Amino acid sequence: MRIGVLTGGGDAPGLNAAIRAVARRGFEKGFQITGIKNGWAGVLDDGDMEDLTPASVSGILPLGGTMLGTSRTNPMKEKGGTDAVVKLLRRRRIDGLVAIGGDDTLSVAAAMADSGYPVVGVPKTIDNDLSVTEFCIGFDTAVGIVVESLDRLHTTAASHHRVMVVEVMGRDTGWVGIVGGLAGGADMIVIPEFSVDLEAVVDHLTRRRAQGKQFSIIVVCEGVKMPALQPAGSVAAVEGKRDAFGHVQLAKQGIGETLSSRIEEATGLETRITVLGHLQRGGSPSAVDRLWSTRLGVAATDLLADGKAGVIPIRKNGEVAVVPLREVIAETRRVPRDLYELQQVFG
Repeated sequence: MRIGVLTGGGDAPGLNAAIRAVARRGFEKGFQITGIKNGWAGVLDDGDMEDLTPASVSGILPLGGTMLGTSRTNPMKEKGGTDAVVKLLRRRRIDGLVAIGGDDTLSVAAAMADSGYPVVGVPKTIDNDLSVTEFCIGFDTAVGIVVESLDRLHTTAASHHRVMVVEVMGRDTGWVGIVGGLAGGADMIVIPEFSVDLEAVVDHLTRRRAQGKQFSIIVVCEGVKMPALQPAGSVAAVEGKRDAFGHVQLAKQGIGETLSSRIEEATGLETRITVLGHLQRGGSPSAVDRLWSTRLGVAATDLLADGKAGVIPIRKNGEVAVVPLREVIAETRRVPRDLYELQQVFG
């Protein structure tokens, strides 16, 4: 049996651990493993693939990024694209595929499974917003980066009596912001799920100063829409810059920088912006990301070996469970109100 494996979408710490797990389990079973390069781009036209060996996946467990490369290529944008991908894989004698990715990557995988090709997914997204699963590769490491950054910013904020605005990842959901912000002691957290206007931010800072608190740290997710910051932070400003799945490049919007400037204008308080950006994606994966990437990667290979496809192994109630691929992309998992309101205790 020959199994293909690819990583799609944004890179995330733990991807190499998952690739290693898929391959090592496959080698144990006597399978051949083909690495598909640069996500779905590697299965277009003539394809871009290489056979993996025990040596090629040795030592990659602690490495960030992905040894296979990645992209935001979407085969479904092309007429007959999904069928063309399936035909190429069959021509290359690849009997099944492990697709490691988030909503976009897994939506293509689900379409392939619907067409009858054996595909199994592995959940990966920094945003942690896939349905059903309690784990997505990269989220734990990203949160750790946010917490460490807030710990460091606290000391300089306190020393200079500044307001610090920290922009973190989060297109449609605020999991990185809320978990990282709570664990890192942020004084205010602004996430896409719950609207907050500029006046509320200013009132919060004014109230803290009146209470004798000489500095503040505000965490804001890159996908937040705040009417008072338009048009500088608007989608319209970067309407032409979208990826193959139709997503606006949020890094170009500069929500954190715009908010920082408006805060200083409205309050007179010295305000600084820190954009964590791709630092949240880079570097070695945490122990949690390594462990669960390994468990789910092994489970994915086992599923294909057992003739099961169109499914995805996930973490549920602390254990590995298996659900249909369509379930994890059925809806976006958003931050619940009770977790969001928990921050108000510490503001």
